[in-house]
Amino acid sequence: MSDVTRAEVCAVAIAETFRGDGEILISPIGLLPQIGARLARLTFEPGLLMTDGVAPLLANVLPVSGADKPEPVVEGWLPYRKVFDNLWSGRRHVMMGATQIDRFGNQNIACIGDYAKPKAQLLGMRGAPGNTINHATSYWVPGHSDRVFVEKVDVVTGIGYDRAKALGPVASRFHEIRRVVSSLGVFDFETPENTMRIRSVHPGVSVDDVVANTGFQLSVPDDVPETRLPTDDELRLLREVIDPEGVGNGEVRA
Repeated sequence: MSDVTRAEVCAVAIAETFRGDGEILISPIGLLPQIGARLARLTFEPGLLMTDGVAPLLANVLPVSGADKPEPVVEGWLPYRKVFDNLWSGRRHVMMGATQIDRFGNQNIACIGDYAKPKAQLLGMRGAPGNTINHATSYWVPGHSDRVFVEKVDVVTGIGYDRAKALGPVASRFHEIRRVVSSLGVFDFETPENTMRIRSVHPGVSVDDVVANTGFQLSVPDDVPETRLPTDDELRLLREVIDPEGVGNGEVRA
């Protein structure tokens, strides 16, 4: 499988973030998160609940590309007001993007610079504060650099471990930053102080590459494995069922 692309490796890493979730609502935001989530559902997590982007819950998995798309099979109905019943009780896992992220997992998608007079306006707060304090959250970063992985985010939209701890155990009981998947590797916060740790590096990437492109001190284990490659069946699903036109390959900025 020497022809496996970096995007396909990332898709598998994204799928792995949903391993063990079971029958909960997942909300993968962005193209490669959608691909990875579909892969997880078609393989080791068939119980994941996915919408069509609006309200219907789908029984089948639709491709993200290709002209030959099956009709959606609706198995349930989840109007917007009902999403919060899941959200507030920890029964959801969202994967968002991050324009900036720090060593504790604080995320910024609001603006660059001073919030009162920003250099660049981004998405705004959106649902990030409520997502991160109420249920599992992961992040996808298509272009890993020290402009994204920063010592201190300009604005906190998604709540990291330092701020969640300051809120106390009741307010933060559902808080979990599960994984960060980037174009260079996979990261978690499974350290004593819940600071970011290298979990794996993608094939062709060294630990030095990751450290050089990160603007804060990472926790680096003595033995950092490579992110696993897709199995033959996963590769078939990615190329023939989920993304036959390979549009996901254009999202990774290696």
